[in-house]
Amino acid sequence: MKYLLWFLLICSYPVSLCLAQTQVIHYIKSDGDQDNRHEYYIKLLRLALDKGANDPSNILLKPTKSYMSQSRSFHQLINGKNIDVIWNGTSIAREKDLLPIRIPLIKGLIGYRVLVIHKKDQQKFAAISSIDDLKNYSAGQVNDWPDTKILRANHLKVVTSSTYLGLFNMLLSYRFDYFPRGANEAWRELEAHNNPDLMVNKHILLRYTFPVYFFVNKNNKLLANTIQKGLERAIADGSFDQVFDAYHQHEKMFGTLPIEQRLIIELDNPILPPLTPINNKALWYTVR
Repeated sequence: MKYLLWFLLICSYPVSLCLAQTQVIHYIKSDGDQDNRHEYYIKLLRLALDKGANDPSNILLKPTKSYMSQSRSFHQLINGKNIDVIWNGTSIAREKDLLPIRIPLIKGLIGYRVLVIHKKDQQKFAAISSIDDLKNYSAGQVNDWPDTKILRANHLKVVTSSTYLGLFNMLLSYRFDYFPRGANEAWRELEAHNNPDLMVNKHILLRYTFPVYFFVNKNNKLLANTIQKGLERAIADGSFDQVFDAYHQHEKMFGTLPIEQRLIIELDNPILPPLTPINNKALWYTVR
């Protein structure tokens, strides 16, 4: 009996002192075994929580039970269902509906787009000398990606798919001509797919301002503040750059051809929010 009274007395204090409950934070499950796009962001999210949370040992990161498209994941997050944080390219509409943490997670590098093409098309793309030439060919994108709007706003042809993985089969089947991928993504993705018929074009680079942020529900200001604080501390102590450099080595990002020898096609981004911290040079990748 005395033990019961002792327990009740102790638990008259806040529950957190009686029982340290694990906080589960859900993120999007990857789209199959060949989808390795999320590894970097998960590691960076863990770093931010470790740096920003009062007790990071009680925070468990866990994927959702099933993969979600971008539009579905945003819809679920807006409604506070099944998911707590997503990482994605920003837009005016997305920042209106959700709470962004405005620190570019890959320093804008995803706005440097190389073209994944069929190896048989090397000469065709080597002959391109302007955006007008590129307009004769079609790009592949997922229908709810912000890049789809950006490419079309620049009058480039776009063929869409409902899934990311489906785009590789569509490219192999000549349903479109090229698949623009971030310079931080293309080589890693081709290694994962291991298809000898695909390659990164060595001639063209599309470039536009396009930061990727963490987003949370508008009502989850505590999580947003924790991530913000953690990322800022990681930037200050250099651990952010350690993770970044481990995943984004220059020679892998641009291949054997230096960026200054590529045809750079500048694109406008009409969906870029006005609060984008474009003047804070410390947050952006500088191509050397």
